Amino acid sequence: MAAPDLSSRIATTDGRVPGRRGRATRQRLVEATADLLVATPWRSIKVIDIARAAGTSPATFYQYFENIEAVITVLAEGLVEEAGELAALIDGDWSEAAGWGTAVAVVRGFMDYWERNRSVFRVVELVTVEGDHRFQGLRVRALNAVTVTLARVIATEAEGDPAGADPMAAAGTLIAMLAQVSGHRYGFEFWGIRTAALVDSQARLLLWAVTGRAAPEGAQVEGAGAQRPRTGPVVGGGAAAARTAQVIRASRTASGTAAGRRGAVAKVAERSSAPRRPGPATVAAQRARTGTTTPGAPKAAAAKGTGAPKAAAAKGTGAPKAAAAKGTPGAPKAAAAKGTPGAPKAAAARATRPERAGH
Repeated sequence: MAAPDLSSRIATTDGRVPGRRGRATRQRLVEATADLLVATPWRSIKVIDIARAAGTSPATFYQYFENIEAVITVLAEGLVEEAGELAALIDGDWSEAAGWGTAVAVVRGFMDYWERNRSVFRVVELVTVEGDHRFQGLRVRALNAVTVTLARVIATEAEGDPAGADPMAAAGTLIAMLAQVSGHRYGFEFWGIRTAALVDSQARLLLWAVTGRAAPEGAQVEGAGAQRPRTGPVVGGGAAAARTAQVIRASRTASGTAAGRRGAVAKVAERSSAPRRPGPATVAAQRARTGTTTPGAPKAAAAKGTGAPKAAAAKGTGAPKAAAAKGTPGAPKAAAAKGTPGAPKAAAARATRPERAGH
């Protein structure tokens, strides 16, 4: 829908009147909200979605609106202003020569009005049923000017009382008919009832209720020809296809916005779940509790301190062993071996041998 331009009556949340750039920013926020409402339930829309679509920040959004409901209220105010154009159509020429054309123009104008504001009407209808009096009042105001104008026309143009003695009751009934048919337009299309046929039927009822006359002979809205009997849903006409394409485009835009938001949330979750190194203050507190300087340093120092004595002991004990090896009992035994009793016996043996030779 086209967002209403209410720049002459706007102010920021703190009461200041924004300048030209501020009004343009506010208008972008309103238009972004209207676009998101086409394919997104209004309670699923977040402020960050609106701000991103408008090319600004959530902080800027809150400079102009207290919440999302405040933006929708602005959009609903636009319904009231656009209803004035419908009232002008109703206040047209209902003479016998021009009445049929006026009736068709009113029906088409109402259906176009509803189509332009379909997403806002959907929210207003829902919240009104839930009992929100702010939106209920906006809905009444949006259709009140049209209803009052139609009641006045019925009172002055009707021949007799074709739709009842109370013009306001007749006007209210006709406006309710137009609103319901407009709201369920694509449901009718789904069942194969063309929009042109809907316009034709409503125009005939409207002309009769206002003037008491039937439609001129041969009068028919183009494209409203008789259809074969239907026993179930069939593919609708061009209006349904156009609406489907519009919703698909809006859904893709909303999906891209939601995907970006999910990606940002995933990155934050990943950073928050990653293990964190202790900061300098934490390390200092741990050292103070344990009485150490660096975790693992005492063990290393102990290893270095104990390894030297062992090596020194190894060096110190190896020399005595080597020295002992040099002066071990083996050496006296070797020396003794040189001067052992065996030697005197050998010498004695040599000394006695000549004597034996002499004998």
